[in-house]
Parts: sequence; C-alpha cells; structure tokens
Amino acid sequence: MNILFLTLLDFESLEDSNLYTDLLREFTKHGHIVYVITPLERRQKKSTYIVEKGNSKVLRLKTPNSQKIGILEKGISLLSIPFLYKLAIKKYFSDIRFELIIYSTPPITLTPVVDYVKHRDGAKAYLLLKDIFPQNAVDIGLMSQNGAKGLVYKYFKNKERQLYAISDYIGCMSPANKEYLMEHNPEIDKEKIDVCPNCVEVVDKSINKERKRIIRNKHGIPQDKIVFVYGGNLGKPQGIPFLIKCLSQEKDNTDIFFVIVGNGTEYGKIDEFLKTGVQNVKLIPRVPKEDYDELVAACDVGMIFLDHRFTIPNFPSRLLGYMQAKLPILAVTDPNTDIGRAITEGGFGWWCESINVEEFSSIVQEIKKTELQKLGERGFIYLQEHYDVKEGYKIIMDSLETK
Repeated sequence: MNILFLTLLDFESLEDSNLYTDLLREFTKHGHIVYVITPLERRQKKSTYIVEKGNSKVLRLKTPNSQKIGILEKGISLLSIPFLYKLAIKKYFSDIRFELIIYSTPPITLTPVVDYVKHRDGAKAYLLLKDIFPQNAVDIGLMSQNGAKGLVYKYFKNKERQLYAISDYIGCMSPANKEYLMEHNPEIDKEKIDVCPNCVEVVDKSINKERKRIIRNKHGIPQDKIVFVYGGNLGKPQGIPFLIKCLSQEKDNTDIFFVIVGNGTEYGKIDEFLKTGVQNVKLIPRVPKEDYDELVAACDVGMIFLDHRFTIPNFPSRLLGYMQAKLPILAVTDPNTDIGRAITEGGFGWWCESINVEEFSSIVQEIKKTELQKLGERGFIYLQEHYDVKEGYKIIMDSLETK
C-alpha cells in the first residue's frame, strides 16, 4: 500500500525518532511504501530535496518559516503551506497513487491537500488527532469566541469542521479525548472515531548508576537528592505560573532537586524566578535529543504540567519518554484530561490538579518514601502493553479493514 503522510514536523528521514517516524517505520516493516512531505523552512537556506531510504521517501519541501516567528507571519505561512504541499504532490508524486493519507493536528489547515489526494486517487484519510484547535487556544485565553477575535475563532472552527468531515477515520489520543470529540461534534459519524493513542517504538532508555552519576556531574545535578525533571515545551499550555508556585513551595526542601529543561514563551518567567535565589532548581535550555534522553534517565521522577483551565483532554506525549527511561511520573494537570487516570490506575505515578500547591507538596512527601525504581519498571511494562507502535499500526489497519 502507498501511504502519504503530511506533517509540519521537521525531520530528515524515518530513521529519526518521534511519534510519527516510529509509527511510519512500523508501516514500512509490513511492506508498505511511505511517502512523507515535511517542511524545510526558508531560514535553513536549502532547496527542496528527497531522502529515500528503504520503503520510504521523505520530501523536504522548502516553505516559508512557520516556527519561532511573529503571529502574523506564522498565520500567513500556515495558510500558504496547503497550496505548496498540493503543488509538491503534483510535481514530485504525480505518478504515485496513494491508498491511505495519514496526517495530524496541528495544523488544521491541510484539508485542501487531503481533499485533492482523496479525489485524485480514491484514497482513505486517517486523522491523528493530537490537538483540538481552536478550543485549546480559547481555554487559555489566546483566542476569544466573541468580539473581533471571534471572527478568527469562527474561521478556524470552520476549518476544524472541514477537517473532521473529510477524514474517513479519526484516531484520538485517549478515551476522554474521544468522548470530548463526540460530545462537542455530534455531526461526526461515531463509527469513524477510534482511540489511537500516542505510541513509540519501545526502547529501554534507562541508564545504570555509574552513567547516572556521570550525567548528573555533567549538568551540576546533586547525587544525593531525589531529582524531579520536567522536559519539553515551556509555554502557556503548560501552566508555568503554577509550576513556579510549586517550585517556590518546595524551595527549602533540602531532600529534593528540580531540573527544568526546554524552551518556550514562558522560559523567561522561570529564569526570573530563579534569580530570587532558589537553590534546588536548575533551568537548562533545550538540548539535542540524545543528550535530553540521558538527562531524563539520570533523574528520578518525571513531571507533566498542564494549565488548569483546559476543557479539552490533552494527553502530552512527553509521558512516553519518561516511561522509556523507567521513571515514575507525577502529572499536575486540569481535571479533564485522563492522563492522570492512566498513570494512577497503571500504578506508575501520581496525579493532582494544577491549582492545589498543598496537594503537590503532599505528593512530594509521599514520593520521598516510595521505592521509585519499582514504579518505573511498572511504567515500562505499561508502555509495552499500551503505547507500542505495533498497537498503533494494528488500530489503523483494523479500521481500514472493518469500517
């Protein structure tokens, strides 16, 4: 089967490791041919090229910049990308007949591309729903349903409906994600909605005690404390002001240490907080993935934070990285996501709502008395059973065969 994967994620080939390349590699292992279009932003100063390896062809398509730029430039770029992708398919894949198109949110603006390939080739379309936009932006105050900003909301809401309508199958990240989609979009045929969770190629990324000692020394992390790590985006969705409240509450706790690693719009807020003289927190800018994986594995507990205002059930993929490193997980989120339920029912961590600093502190005290290695091992087993790309592949293929 010829498969077309559309994404705004920047990667070189399927040998890279992320949610999508891991899943697509699984398709190639079963004999399918995977074609990918991924952006090559103008700032990289390169021309369009194709990376062909085994059963995959990755088209690195030159596009306008769409990341780390102003909101106006970003909006114009995102609106132009569907046009550029459609032209690229006509130029580079004109002789290929696709049977399946896979794409994810964000963005929600690829509908014209999906529509073109569906009608040209009679292909089926599978949406991996990783983001419910524009409601997520409304939840945290980045967009409004009323006034002048309401016009922008209505535009994107219409785009969202078009995307759902053109999709033959929609894979949601979790049961709560699926329930939300059905409740707020009753026009969608429920039969085409699956739970297709975030999944990875399961790899044991834990490290031994000696390697852990070396990595901690490298980054100036204490050897004799329980180390909590938060890795990933530091933006408004993560509720950074509440994270800072939690760090402030624990600033005199000499038994623990916090490592915050990543970048984002709220990075400066944490940096300013640390200038007040906090001694048990270290802030590290984003590092290469291989270094990041080892840094996480050198810690003891992985943390997930989400803004308490979210009404949509997010399910952050950073969970899987912690599980691969065999870390137990502390999720501090809104009550609508079911990520905390998965963690607590799976027996590999803790959850509290991201408005209760006292409950956070209470859990920290509990963690200090817990055999963390056992919980981390339990989490790795849960990863193998629930979030392996083999399961993701099976869910998608079963949908194609039975619906």
